[in-house]
Amino acid sequence: MEVKKNPKADLENKKGLFLEIGLVATLAVCLLAFNWKNYDNEKVEISQRTAVDEIEDVIIQTSEDTPPPPPPEQPEVTTELTVVEDDAVIEHELGIVDMGDNQNKAQEEIVPVVVEEEVEEVEEEIFTVVENDLEFPGGMEALYKYLGTSIKYPTLAKENNITGKVYVTFVVEKDGSIANPRVLRDIGGGCGQEAIRVVKAMPKWKPGKQRGKAVRVQFNLPVSFQLQ
Repeated sequence: MEVKKNPKADLENKKGLFLEIGLVATLAVCLLAFNWKNYDNEKVEISQRTAVDEIEDVIIQTSEDTPPPPPPEQPEVTTELTVVEDDAVIEHELGIVDMGDNQNKAQEEIVPVVVEEEVEEVEEEIFTVVENDLEFPGGMEALYKYLGTSIKYPTLAKENNITGKVYVTFVVEKDGSIANPRVLRDIGGGCGQEAIRVVKAMPKWKPGKQRGKAVRVQFNLPVSFQLQ
C-alpha cells in the first residue's frame, strides 16, 4: 500500500527558506561580533577648584588741606614828632595855590554849543482870484502883440497843417517874474514847446495884490496858432 503525505507537512519544499534564514542569522551574529567593543572603566576624579578672588588693596591718596602761610610781619611805623622852635626855618613847607583864576578861565573857555533849529520853509499860497488883478506891461493888447511877434510857427506843425490853441498856465511871483510854466492842453507839432519858450521869455508882470500886499497869482493863457 502506497503511503501518501500531506503536501503541507512536506518539509522538503521549505529547505531553501530555512537555509536562507540560517545564513542571515549567521551573518548577523558575525557582524555583531566584529562591532562589539570593550570599554575600560576609568575613574575620573573631578576635583573642585575654588577660585579665590584676590582683591588688591586700593590706596586712595587724599591731599591734606594745608593752611596758607601766615602773612609777613609788617614793621611798625613809628611817628616821630620833632619840636621846632618858632624861629626855625622849615625847608619843606606846603603851599596853598589859589585856583580861582584858573577855574574862571576854564569856565570861560567852555562855550555852549547852540543847535540851530532848521526852519521849514512854508510855501506861500498861490491865488487864482485877487482884489487887484495882475497885469502884463501895457495891458492885454501889449500881451497879444508880444505873442504875435515872438511866436515862431513850428516847422512840423506847418507841414501837417496843425492849427489851434495851446493853453499854458504859469505863476506870477510877487516881484512879477514868471515861474512854473506848463502846458494844460497841446495840439502837437511842437506848438506846446514853442508856447512855453515864449512865456518864459516874457518881461515881468505887474503882480496881483490881496489886501494891499503883492501875492503869488496863477494865470492861464491861451496861445493861438493859425496858418495864413
